[in-house]
Amino acid sequence: MQDDVAERAFTAISGREEAAEGLGPDASEAEARNGLRHAAALSMTKVADGLIDPKLVLSWLLTALGAPAVFAGALVPIREAGALLPQILLAGWVQRMRFRKWAWVAGSAGQGLAAAGIVLAALGLSGAAAGFAVAGALALLALCRAACSVSYKDILGKTVGKSRRGSVTGLAGSVSAIGVLAFAALLMSGLFESRGVVVAAIALAAALWGAAALLFSTLEEQPSGKTEGQGAQFGVLKGNPVLWRFILTRGLLVSTALAPPYLVVLSQGQGDAALGKLGALVLASALASLLSSYVWGRMADWSSRRVLMACGAVGALAILSAVGLVQLGLADRVWAMPGVLFVLMIAYHGVRQGRSTYLVDMAPEDMRSAYAAVSNTVIGAILLLAGAVGGGAAFFGPQVTLICFAVMAMGAVWVGRGLPEVEGAD
Repeated sequence: MQDDVAERAFTAISGREEAAEGLGPDASEAEARNGLRHAAALSMTKVADGLIDPKLVLSWLLTALGAPAVFAGALVPIREAGALLPQILLAGWVQRMRFRKWAWVAGSAGQGLAAAGIVLAALGLSGAAAGFAVAGALALLALCRAACSVSYKDILGKTVGKSRRGSVTGLAGSVSAIGVLAFAALLMSGLFESRGVVVAAIALAAALWGAAALLFSTLEEQPSGKTEGQGAQFGVLKGNPVLWRFILTRGLLVSTALAPPYLVVLSQGQGDAALGKLGALVLASALASLLSSYVWGRMADWSSRRVLMACGAVGALAILSAVGLVQLGLADRVWAMPGVLFVLMIAYHGVRQGRSTYLVDMAPEDMRSAYAAVSNTVIGAILLLAGAVGGGAAFFGPQVTLICFAVMAMGAVWVGRGLPEVEGAD
């Protein structure tokens, strides 16, 4: 009876009734149950991500705790580079595991512990001491996130069939956005004027990561073959033009992640309360995820290559619209930058769905962890470089920086045209 319910629910989510492609008999039999576990566990971790967003929430918290500005500025590099660069070292460990779900379980539990550490720092420290403690806990969180990232695509490929994976991850993005929307509404309500609500949200994030680890431990994963797991050698790039082109396309699309702070700069000066501003930013991101993640996921199951190209075009249009509004003197209107940020975040969430689905469907079954680790390591370096370029361009003003990011996004459209289809779209 429970299996029938799971089958019907999974069919509704994926829109597919045919037999799973790329799975063995045992994995196919457990696909529906595993797919629902994936969606639930990812929903919890994505809500946790929204509640502890370094770009918004942690930066605001450090400011409230009186930490020097240098700590707030270091949060995003710590989080992004810390989650990507270690994957080249973690891939070998994952490849040696017969049941790779345990790498994800350990990573999720570790993120929960790191978030709990941030809560303790917020309750007992202030000033530079709070800055060091939060930055250190975030570094641990990023390392644990790297373990989840380098293992997840391999686990997803082993437990959910092709042309269903984007639907599962897209649903999790949309479902989780509801929780983050509630958080944003709470911040914007004006009922709270202290940091207590933010600290409570981070504590909830810690609990959600722990619950996701427990749920994911029940995944019915088939054992992987014994391998020596030499790690994610950069040799996989040799003679692999498709992987190179994918990495370049994804690297140019980091512009959709780097541009939002500059939109915030352009929208400043409206006199809103601090928590209200934070809530508006969280609201824009969560609403974009709610409305677009599942749609992008379904589209990625048809053609993740075209999703990446479309997101590059949408992102460039949004970024250039921000510059245009400034030139027209409309940037300070209440609807202007929030509207642009909303469209940009739709593109950002589409990039996340498209890049994940493309990599899983492109990579050979026994090389998914290696492909993920190598591409993520290269992207980590590109993020640092692009951040430095953006910082240099910021010397000339946010508009120049945004134009640079728009050029990058359009470059992704041009480079992405050369990617082969991996889902069989016409």
